Amino acid sequence: MKATILAAGEGTRLKPITSSIPKPMIPIGGVPLLKHQILGLKKAGITDILLIVGYKEEIIKNYFKDGKKLGVNIKYITQEEYLGTAHATGYAEKFVDDDTFLMMYGDILVDHDLYRKLVDFYENSGADGLISLLEVDNPQNYGIITLNANGHVEGVVEKPSLNMDVGNLANAGIYIFPSGIFDAISKTELSQRNEYELTDSIEIFIEKFKKKIIGYNIQDCFWNDIGLPWQLLDVNQYILNNLESNINGIIEDNVVIKGKVHIGKDTLIKSGSYLEGPCFIGKDCIIGPNAYIRSGSSIQDNCIIGCSEIKNSIILSNSNILHFNYVGDSIISENVNLGAGTKIANLRFDESNIKVGIKNKVVDSNRKKFGAIIGPNVKTGINVSIMCGKKIGENSIIGAETLVSEDVPKDTLYYQDSTKGFIKKNLALKEDF
Repeated sequence: MKATILAAGEGTRLKPITSSIPKPMIPIGGVPLLKHQILGLKKAGITDILLIVGYKEEIIKNYFKDGKKLGVNIKYITQEEYLGTAHATGYAEKFVDDDTFLMMYGDILVDHDLYRKLVDFYENSGADGLISLLEVDNPQNYGIITLNANGHVEGVVEKPSLNMDVGNLANAGIYIFPSGIFDAISKTELSQRNEYELTDSIEIFIEKFKKKIIGYNIQDCFWNDIGLPWQLLDVNQYILNNLESNINGIIEDNVVIKGKVHIGKDTLIKSGSYLEGPCFIGKDCIIGPNAYIRSGSSIQDNCIIGCSEIKNSIILSNSNILHFNYVGDSIISENVNLGAGTKIANLRFDESNIKVGIKNKVVDSNRKKFGAIIGPNVKTGINVSIMCGKKIGENSIIGAETLVSEDVPKDTLYYQDSTKGFIKKNLALKEDF
């Protein structure tokens, strides 16, 4: 069996995090999401893998190359147009040839053991294909699958209205198909969204070709489709909970390490620092003196964390959080520098859910605690305060003593003037200065 991973998307709902890296390459517990998927496939005995890439594909290709270092064979196809999931899957036809293949989306993190369970279930089912399913509380937000008494797919309803009684088994985004699915894809027409939908191809495969696709409920396995920023914190926590302690760095005297903690090669933990597991610290970092790294934190390579507190946050590589900073329940992209005294709020006074602006909509995170999303190459001045749920776009600069109570666009100088209020200047327009 072969495997195909759809990894071409831009991940616009995750911006500004994805402004510099593709979504499948966001590190989760020190490892890119896509690597977690590939290692899970390898554990299931699947070593021939096609990555369908597009957005910032060179980052993916430079990292994985031909896959030999991971013990797999990786090939690439560039998705030239974005015309829906069926269209994207169709790119795999020549790679699959006459074989059976597992197909999945590149933004899903699951338990590694699930891949083997899916393959075994499919091979013992006698069905022509398999679709993974997950019980959800809000079926109106998913593609819902209905099954007959034998567990075979009867129909697919995309985002059903609340008054439709179609159950709550959502499409979980992992499939197993024979090569015949490409014939169904070739007969798929544009949907109302002007896309070629894989769910439409599946219905053709069942109804016109008289094939049987069996549903597999993955309810007992970890699953997360990372479409929104705070979901990165959820999957990071899952990975860290399964982390093994591994101390490869240099630990000075008077350092406390509690629980499962990974410390990478050549990382220095300075005196007075307190590390609570589970947490991950990459290589070539400097932590402390007197740093407090709390549970759920994932700090990538070449970071400097000074006399500051990090709690349940993801800090990407080459970022500096040096002097009397607090970062809680936040995502900090690469090459960020927080000025002395910069604090990120992560809880409202009324303890209601934190809401975040996503693609011109305000979205409820369903989290009581959520901090900020800071894009790459951002700098803050001294004593900056960032309110919970706010985003700061890539390459922006926040002036000293500023209260960030709204999202800051990319390439923006944002500061607070005592007489004029908040000032925004586009750093790309020299005439502003």
